[in-house]
Amino acid sequence: MEAAGTLERGLTVLRVLAAGPEPAAGGPDAAAAPVRAADVVRASGRRARATDLVRATGLARSTVDRVLATLVHLGYVRAEGRDVLLAPRLMELGEAYLACGGLRDVLAPAAERLARELDESVSLAVQDGDGVRFIAQFARRRTMSIVFRVGDLLPAARCAAGLALLDPDAPWAEDDQLVEPGLIAVALPVRDRDGTAVCALSVVSHTSRHTIAGLVAHALPRMREAVAAMEATLATPPDARSGAAPGVHAASDLHAAGERAATAAMATAAAVAGTGVAAEPGDGRLQSLARGLAVLVALGSARGGATLADASRVTGLPRATVRRAVQALERLGYAAADGSRFVLLPKVLELGYAHLSGLTLREIVQPHLADLVGRIHESASAAVLSGDDVLYVARVPTVSIMSVNITVGTRFPAYATSMGRVLLAGRPAERLAAIAPLPLTRHTITSHEDLAAAVSRAAADGYALVDQELEEGVRSIAVPVRAGDGRVVAAVNVATHASRAAAADLLSDVLPELRQAAARIEADLAHVPGAVPDDSAPERLAATW
Repeated sequence: MEAAGTLERGLTVLRVLAAGPEPAAGGPDAAAAPVRAADVVRASGRRARATDLVRATGLARSTVDRVLATLVHLGYVRAEGRDVLLAPRLMELGEAYLACGGLRDVLAPAAERLARELDESVSLAVQDGDGVRFIAQFARRRTMSIVFRVGDLLPAARCAAGLALLDPDAPWAEDDQLVEPGLIAVALPVRDRDGTAVCALSVVSHTSRHTIAGLVAHALPRMREAVAAMEATLATPPDARSGAAPGVHAASDLHAAGERAATAAMATAAAVAGTGVAAEPGDGRLQSLARGLAVLVALGSARGGATLADASRVTGLPRATVRRAVQALERLGYAAADGSRFVLLPKVLELGYAHLSGLTLREIVQPHLADLVGRIHESASAAVLSGDDVLYVARVPTVSIMSVNITVGTRFPAYATSMGRVLLAGRPAERLAAIAPLPLTRHTITSHEDLAAAVSRAAADGYALVDQELEEGVRSIAVPVRAGDGRVVAAVNVATHASRAAAADLLSDVLPELRQAAARIEADLAHVPGAVPDDSAPERLAATW
């Protein structure tokens, strides 16, 4: 199988898997019908089987099988029985584009400030063919909230961001329910130092809050100030740019993520291109596909793209191999030449970024819990701290005559649970001191001193084992789940009846498996930082159950 053709086939499979179901075919007047968000937001992601992908791509079954084997090996796709689905690590490809272009990381701080000042959703979008693709989104949390995600594509002629880029000399662009009934937006172009409109800044709201004229009056003056600040930043040489303003947490997190993507791309590309993937005649995996994807990631190893020599140095691949991969990426619209450099294009975001960036903590945790339960044959759960309680956000039970019956959304007092103690271990001491433990069973710790000692032990040991303190006969063990900055953001546990496993059994047989599951969850969260709950997340999660 020719190397560049293999990369094209692999990307075709990824694109089909990321695109999800096709919208229902319309009648002869379908083209004239109003464009709805549900129709244009296509990168929803779905489960598929190899036979589905064969039908959708027209590729031979053997080719699809080998592509999927390679993608699973690289961690870009996960296999669950006969189904395959996108895995969080696939976001590396989109992050490579965002790091290469650099606009998100440079402009996000001002966009996030604008969203807070206006109390409206704010987006940054770039042109992608006949559409515009979102590269940053700062949504306000309301009952009627904006559903577009980073990576989603909208028709340029039917949204404010696209109209602003199609006619950048207009005073502003507006969308009065063109995309979705009730949705309104106003947008301005943002220009680089050469005066070229490189992206659009949009403020999006709902007719329950504003008319389109009211939104223009409310937002446009501050939008013009924000655009002026953005354009001044783009006109400043990168080495002279200062960091984000204090307190701009979401945008500064994006900036840090972009910097990490750019600096880590070399190691990522080298790992993907390494000897871990067998040659073509080997065990069914495709080395040429892995190498082509490594080249894609390598083009994001520096802001502004990379030369063939740069990509060759990053990946350790021969320059001729890199050239063939880049030519394939150009043919597919994922890369373009910019002088002697090659840059990634917004179309890379169609490879699952929108779906994966919208994953919730529960969606990330659930498959790892299922794997864990399959290995240890005991129920497993994940929870976050909500006030003085643990709130269950994911669970995979076992089926047995005697089992621990807990559902997602259940709350228990944190002080009497294994997950609560590892979660409390990551919180300030005064929060623990405010808890008044009550006797739930004859085993429950009820003194502040004993509780503080148990929480300190959990912090030191990296796990907590609670023996029948919440309920007689229930024994559980938990470990923390940490975000990329080291914060404990969740906990995972295994709970069983005391008659089924002694405490020593949990330590010897379950704890190592539990730690492996937590490590895999943490690796996925590193790729999807938006799934990490903030201080208000537990209450929002609870409200949905």
